[in-house]
Amino acid sequence: MASELRTVLVVGTGLIGTSMALALRGQGVRVLLADRDQGAMRLARELGAGEEWHPAPAADAGGAAPAGGERVDLAVIAVPPAHVATELLALQRAGAATHYTDVASVKALPIDEARRLGCDLGAYVASHPLAGREKSGPGAARADLFLGRPWALCPTPESSTEARAAVLRLVELCGANPVEVDAGDHDRAVAVVSHAPHVTASAVAARLADASEVALGLAGQGVRDVTRIAGGDPGLWLGILSGNAAPVAEVLEAVSRDLAEAASALRALAEGDGTASTDITQLLKRGVAGHGRIPGKHGGPASSYVVVQVVIGDRPGQLAKLFQVCDEVGVNVEDVRLEHAPGLPLGIAEVSVQPDAAPVLTRALHERGWQVP
Repeated sequence: MASELRTVLVVGTGLIGTSMALALRGQGVRVLLADRDQGAMRLARELGAGEEWHPAPAADAGGAAPAGGERVDLAVIAVPPAHVATELLALQRAGAATHYTDVASVKALPIDEARRLGCDLGAYVASHPLAGREKSGPGAARADLFLGRPWALCPTPESSTEARAAVLRLVELCGANPVEVDAGDHDRAVAVVSHAPHVTASAVAARLADASEVALGLAGQGVRDVTRIAGGDPGLWLGILSGNAAPVAEVLEAVSRDLAEAASALRALAEGDGTASTDITQLLKRGVAGHGRIPGKHGGPASSYVVVQVVIGDRPGQLAKLFQVCDEVGVNVEDVRLEHAPGLPLGIAEVSVQPDAAPVLTRALHERGWQVP
């Protein structure tokens, strides 16, 4: 059942809320913005995310918007998990929208709290776009943040067909892929693929706080990859982790057991017990197997690409010239990573391509004078 969204209210102008507003504006949807942080609101408006929402006086007992008030088609609540239910109740009491959703990364807590507060669950479908960046705030927002990304929908038994259709339309307009999932299953899943990895990355990055200058000078792409997400806003992440505490704790306990066993085996190796290497090898193999299960592009099976390494100068236009060569010889770039050479004005571009395209690209780069190690 299709649902047309002409006007959407986005409550919360952080990274997710502003990115969603930009995506909707790009699809011709009128977007209204609300945020207690007036600075964030102003920046989102300046970025073209929408116009400020001016709430009408309190709604009547029937929940209808009072005279002069504007009732939008859908209100999107983009606030921390602990505040979703109270925001939903306030919006419903104001008759702000026909339908409602939230985009918090925890789902069971907001749904349970909304039910306890007596919110109208028929007009509400909880949701969560599986997209983000290590940066936060409206300044980090991107209209294409959700393209091709999974977007979890967690309707309750009370959720109406019309509310489901409205949220599905939101997902479609943002270019994401809807995935319906039970709220509890969702929270256990994101504990494994998002929340516990963030804590783990933070634990590794915390070791760098007291690391020697020698160690930091030797830092390469590996440690950058492992710790990238540790740069997220601690306050925001505390709210997320608090809302999903038990599932995250279970994952971290399992990771801790693996790490403790690895540490014990390494101690044994250091003392000359060569048999302990078996335990380390098994963990590394399990890691390879787990990494291989991560879906590839467009959510399909993981693909095996060949990496073509190219020396690239650290100056404007070099990456564009590299992509131009790929375009000239008809090679699609599946992924690209840059690794800078410390102390030198150059780096290595690692271009991932299909196996049969690697010789074509390598030959073309050699012919055009590029250094291909």
